[in-house]
Amino acid sequence: MAHYIPASLRQQVIERAASRCEYCLIHQTFSIYRHEIDHAIAMKHGGETHAQNLVLACLPCNRYKGSDLTSLDPLTGKITPLFNPRLHRWSDHFQAIEGLIVGLTAIGRTTVFLLKINEPRRLQLRQAFASQGLYPEILE
Repeated sequence: MAHYIPASLRQQVIERAASRCEYCLIHQTFSIYRHEIDHAIAMKHGGETHAQNLVLACLPCNRYKGSDLTSLDPLTGKITPLFNPRLHRWSDHFQAIEGLIVGLTAIGRTTVFLLKINEPRRLQLRQAFASQGLYPEILE
């Protein structure tokens, strides 16, 4: 069930994210579907609808994440928290190399794995944009 988010709060989240998915960094301009406002901590886990719990996410990232807060680190097999853009800095956990997103930490690896960030079609799209200078290599 969709939850109402006031237009002003929605706009605040979009501006803070510079219109980029806060997980895979794809810009809204290059997405077929409009980016969505995601609850970093889902409402079913007690997350609230306020700026510090809202994230801008592209459709694939949002669908793969769902209400999950953790998954298994593909390297260690241990239960690991997912990347939370409100708590973590992107560049501490990921590196983008010509569109390929590499998890640098357990949080990064787990998020790349669960959100299927490097799925072939998604990767090819980011690589095409990166080759034209339209995809960031570094995000601070």
